[in-house]
Amino acid sequence: MSTYTQLLYHIIFSTYKRIPSLSENGRPELFAHIYGLLKNKNCHLYRINGVEDHLHIFTHVHPTITVSSLIKDIKLASSDMIKRNRLFDNFEGWQKGYGAFTVNYSSKDKLIEYIKSQQEHHRKIDFLDEYKQILEENGVEYDPKYLL
Repeated sequence: MSTYTQLLYHIIFSTYKRIPSLSENGRPELFAHIYGLLKNKNCHLYRINGVEDHLHIFTHVHPTITVSSLIKDIKLASSDMIKRNRLFDNFEGWQKGYGAFTVNYSSKDKLIEYIKSQQEHHRKIDFLDEYKQILEENGVEYDPKYLL
């Protein structure tokens, strides 16, 4: 029997102290770098987007890779690239934690549209409220003191 997987994850993480440092003009280079990293790890990127203080990544994760190691690699490689290329002036790094949520394949298109519309979405809601909403929708218990 062959191995078949569909390991879809919605990954979210923010800049250190949520400093709004990811300027719009540098984001395409950051997104391309993350896409390349995912491709090299045999992951399929469905969508990436973000605003000044956080990113959303929707990807298939190859079954030989743990989600935590993938996110660690994304953060380390992208942080290094940002600093080496001086891509964002006020970038101090990424926050320590992250959110990673499994996604049902039937919800794929809806999530892609949600991530595509991040700029418009964040005119109405800030990151902290969005993140709390996502945690609650996914049944994740959290301590608010760790969200700051």
